[in-house]
Amino acid sequence: MRRWCTLALTAALAAALAGCGGKPEQIGVAPSAASAEELDELWAQGLASFRHGKWKDAQKQLDSLRSVSPPGDPRMPQILFHLGEVSFARGENLEAVRWFRRVSDESPNDPLAAEALLRVGDAYADLWGRPELDPSYGQTALAAYQELASRYPDTSPAKRGQQRVRELEEKFAVKQYKSAMYYLRYKAFDSAALYLRQLVADYPRTSVAPEAVVKLIEIYRRLGYEEDVKEFCGYLRRFHATYADVDRTCPAAAGAS
Repeated sequence: MRRWCTLALTAALAAALAGCGGKPEQIGVAPSAASAEELDELWAQGLASFRHGKWKDAQKQLDSLRSVSPPGDPRMPQILFHLGEVSFARGENLEAVRWFRRVSDESPNDPLAAEALLRVGDAYADLWGRPELDPSYGQTALAAYQELASRYPDTSPAKRGQQRVRELEEKFAVKQYKSAMYYLRYKAFDSAALYLRQLVADYPRTSVAPEAVVKLIEIYRRLGYEEDVKEFCGYLRRFHATYADVDRTCPAAAGAS
């Protein structure tokens, strides 16, 4: 307990001096003043709190360890990563992004770098709630997953990131579909058709895509656009032949090229 208090006081003093423009080393107090044994003990305490879900304690212990660890401490990526996980668990997603980013950007060759970048995407994706809400966080999450695939291809985190991308695409597709249905309710058929066509073009492998094609065909049939009906009936039969409403929407003669 005494060691923990000493380390916490050292970290607080160092932070206060830094905030006032002072340099700890000028008065003999440096972040690396803790002994290796004290650092090991604080690391063990932080991990124990983390594993038991004591997020507040883990955050204090890990952040104090970060503050007093010497430059080049090989544990620093792990410390930052765990701080990110603690912030994520506490619902502080943007703070979590900050910690995870430090791991991937400051230690790009560390084994945790790819995992940290995956968690950047996860933290942003978690901030995008229902599909009909502003998708900005979803788009930022998608960018993080794409960065992961580019920087760390063929890694386990990159493969998991691909699955996350598919999950995001489902939400983007649902958002497009709901927007189309909004216009359809008000008989704004051309606007609804634009959203549906965009959905089919951008997210053809999503679960809502075949229903979007069906709705598109119904709109074009109502508007008398027979060439468009034939085009999308052919598309429906080619790419979604097992969809339940294929025969009802596009009888064989109507679907023939």
